[in-house]
Amino acid sequence: MTGAMADEPGGVGVLTEPVNDGPGSGGEPLLELRSLTSGYGDLPAIRDVSLTLHDGEVVALFGANGAGKSTTLCAAVGVLPTMNGEVLWIGERRPKSLSALARNGLAFVPEGRSVISGLSVLDNLRLGSGGVDGALVYFPELEKLLSRPAGLLSGGEQQMLSLGRALATKPRALLADEVSLGLAPIIVDRLFGAIRQASIESGMGVLLVEQQPRRALAIADRWYLLRNGQMVGDGPASDASLLDESYLPSAPATPPEPRPTKKESHQ
Repeated sequence: MTGAMADEPGGVGVLTEPVNDGPGSGGEPLLELRSLTSGYGDLPAIRDVSLTLHDGEVVALFGANGAGKSTTLCAAVGVLPTMNGEVLWIGERRPKSLSALARNGLAFVPEGRSVISGLSVLDNLRLGSGGVDGALVYFPELEKLLSRPAGLLSGGEQQMLSLGRALATKPRALLADEVSLGLAPIIVDRLFGAIRQASIESGMGVLLVEQQPRRALAIADRWYLLRNGQMVGDGPASDASLLDESYLPSAPATPPEPRPTKKESHQ
């Protein structure tokens, strides 16, 4: 796998080129969903969903609100029941509990800020099995915030804390649900840069649920598209034309240059 990373002062570099060599195209998947149906109570929210995740690749899962993206992740890790089909982890039936799955090398970052507000940043990091230093490798910005209660952090800082704690465990696979939600583009690029760096350095597989497809495609190798609880498409990140044009927003993959002020425009 190859890619260019631009260093940022005091932080992990951000990706300057997509890495779309197609890693993990052969061999046994880390995670495999086979015709999975799952949902809430007796009502299925996803039906016959199949996907694979291999070592060292970043796979993006797209879809509109309510398409079943979060349900797919929750069903994959056992938070929601399997109504039909199966989930395989490294070629075997997935452990029934999320804790057992975590011990076997899977990290799950759910939607929202999964931090304990009343605890300090330091104590939140200590709750993870990867330790404090492992998180600071990816997000050194957190070091000056170690004594601050997590509830007083900005949304971006809380997401760095949550993601850093997961990456510190050096998982074989990371499942992350909308880490960009409600965050400024510069913070999203920072988070995505850390995810891609971890994947490149450790061979970690990543299944990334996102509502910002163009940004996600900049770090992804492959994509899947869900619509109304069913998988309707997939392809390489290098060919985003296969995605429905009606789904892809018009926003560019990288933040636009700032517009000049009125004063600057008249100079």
